[in-house]
Amino acid sequence: MRLIRQLLAVVAVWILGSLGTVAVKGNPWLALVAGLLTAVVAVLVYGWVVRRTEHRAPVEVSLKGAGAGISWGTLLGIALFGAVIANIAFSGDYTINGLGTPASAVGLLGIMAGAAVTEELVFRGVLFRNVEHWTGTWIALVLTGSLFGLIHLLNANATLWGAIAIAIEAGGMLTAAYIATRKLWVPIGLHFGWNTAASAIFSTKVSGSNTPQGLLDATMSGPALVTGGDFGPEGSVYAVVFGVVATVVFMWLAHRRGHVVPVRRSARADVAARLAR
Repeated sequence: MRLIRQLLAVVAVWILGSLGTVAVKGNPWLALVAGLLTAVVAVLVYGWVVRRTEHRAPVEVSLKGAGAGISWGTLLGIALFGAVIANIAFSGDYTINGLGTPASAVGLLGIMAGAAVTEELVFRGVLFRNVEHWTGTWIALVLTGSLFGLIHLLNANATLWGAIAIAIEAGGMLTAAYIATRKLWVPIGLHFGWNTAASAIFSTKVSGSNTPQGLLDATMSGPALVTGGDFGPEGSVYAVVFGVVATVVFMWLAHRRGHVVPVRRSARADVAARLAR
């Protein structure tokens, strides 16, 4: 089954990359190299396994437009997370005390690059794309977005609300970015920019995981609804709101471009037959 083969190939790189990052923990420059190497190898492996299992060119990771897609996605991710922090700071719940640890920020760039690429290849490149073929765009968006949220329950300081928030804001937004562009570069950049802003710039927790201090020495305290509590700002109501807005905009673009795939008639017939049993 092509989904299983694709999943195993990319997840293997994901796991090896994560182990490599752990092995060089404490050395930001090696962490940067390990993360970037993981990202490159993951894309190459994804392209190889798609060619082998689908007998086509992996256009979703073609180099054409890669630089622009990643750049725009990264800027948007930083801007969106920056808006979340700005709203939390306006409430008086995020305070900048001074400069943090720039060297750690360098290592975080590599860690977040590896994570963004491997997670997007798994969830949007493999899972969403294959599920969409069976169910259509909207059902696949809900199913894979929910799974993306649920997997974050494995993180430290994870909460059920945090997983739900991730499913809505990130699962929806990142999947919608792929649907709108039919390339993985914008969602990769968006994912990278969001996580980089959270960790390397604003020094907050990423999906409940503790990360080294980034560029800013900052403290955050206040109601969990506003700050996200132990899960971090991704559990904030502001993150959910901005994520939903971005999802709506991307899906509007996808609809205008004719990128929304309806439920296949055969799939509808299968569902109806099962319900009739």
